[in-house]
Amino acid sequence: MKSTTRGRGTAAVVGGLGLALVLAACTAPPEEEGGNAGGGGDNGGEVAEGCEEYADYGDLSGTEVTVYTSITAPEDEAHIASWVPFEECTGADVIYEGSREFEAQLPVRVQAGNAPDIAYVPQPGLLQTLVNDFPDAVQPVGELAEANVDEFYSEAWKGYGTVDGTFYGTPLGANVKSFVWYSPSMFEEAGYEIPETWDDMIALSDEIVAAGGTPWCAGIGSGDATGWPATDWVEDVLLRSAGPDVYDQWVNHEIPFNDPAVVEAMDYVASILKNPEYVNAGFGDVSSIATTEFTDAGYPILDGECWMQRQASFYQAQWPVYQEDAVVAEDGDVFAFYLPPIDPENQPVLGGGEFVVAFSDRPEVAAFQAYLASPEWTNAKLESSGPGWVSANNSQDTSLYESPIDALSAELLADETRTFRFDGSDLMPGAVGAGSFWSEMTAWLATDKPTQDVLDTIEASWP
Repeated sequence: MKSTTRGRGTAAVVGGLGLALVLAACTAPPEEEGGNAGGGGDNGGEVAEGCEEYADYGDLSGTEVTVYTSITAPEDEAHIASWVPFEECTGADVIYEGSREFEAQLPVRVQAGNAPDIAYVPQPGLLQTLVNDFPDAVQPVGELAEANVDEFYSEAWKGYGTVDGTFYGTPLGANVKSFVWYSPSMFEEAGYEIPETWDDMIALSDEIVAAGGTPWCAGIGSGDATGWPATDWVEDVLLRSAGPDVYDQWVNHEIPFNDPAVVEAMDYVASILKNPEYVNAGFGDVSSIATTEFTDAGYPILDGECWMQRQASFYQAQWPVYQEDAVVAEDGDVFAFYLPPIDPENQPVLGGGEFVVAFSDRPEVAAFQAYLASPEWTNAKLESSGPGWVSANNSQDTSLYESPIDALSAELLADETRTFRFDGSDLMPGAVGAGSFWSEMTAWLATDKPTQDVLDTIEASWP
């Protein structure tokens, strides 16, 4: 069987020799295909060589699973390729459809009774909206998929896929936002060490200023979404200053948005972003942060004008845009270190990710959702992907990561001593998380609007 893309008619291209070998091992004569339990039938216990990990999905020959996502060509090819082992070992056919209008069209399709079997939902907030608006359409996660999540993911990921006590969305990809980008060669030449605590980072910033440099560069410009990088700063720092429990209460509005703990976190952020001696190297004064595109904000590091920029793992894609031969590695042109903790006993990780949601409870759909929560799928996806994709699966083969920053991200996500929390603005009501929080943080930097006024305005906007 071959994965197909609806509207494109192209067969999947399998990336990587390792994945090709898996496919060769999984391919079997028709009378031997399939598994023995759990998905959609059995074949008397016979399992094709190389397909042992797929046995619980059953023989799904002749079935189809439709998948709808926001991922379009050419980025869709890695996903399509990653499904081929499942298809070869179960006999199912996975039909792909990507759309740039995904978030607007998915609710329309569900309401019209034309829902896909599977959708990749990019935020827990959208998942909650779908469950609340269409309670009979979204299917609870099946036993096999839930067992995979329980075994291979931290408890936090299951919680973000749960609405009102029912588990609806299994984790897919992930990203880490708790990073500070820097130049390893600049640090080495100056004799600077990577800071291990927040106080160390402030002391390093002061040392850079004393040496005549500007330690930080930043930008929060992002078109209609201008402001979101500043919200990431607040969320990352609140996790460190107040801890995960207070963070959860804040995100869920169990404490007001303008709680004193949030004021304290904003003060920590202001000690960097509003310090005229610290910012904004290569761009201007504090107010320039509001008009500097986040995509451009880190470039002065490559020019030797800036020393540090806080931004997520996915920022690695920006460096070659500015300098084609830029190397992202511990000994390369740029790399990133973990945003240091305020309390060494509390080392959280802020991030984001997508979730797999089912709109059908057919056996092949349940089996495919379980496959997407397995190490087998994660490893197949890694072999078919380039840099920029990360999983929080704790049994993945991390040697398959091509990018050192992706490998570091996976290591942080799998570290059981660290507490993972999802991007707070993605969990809040849209009027706040993608509205007043963005705009008020922009005003905080652009016009020096007082912290208390900013937080009071956001609190008043909460639905």
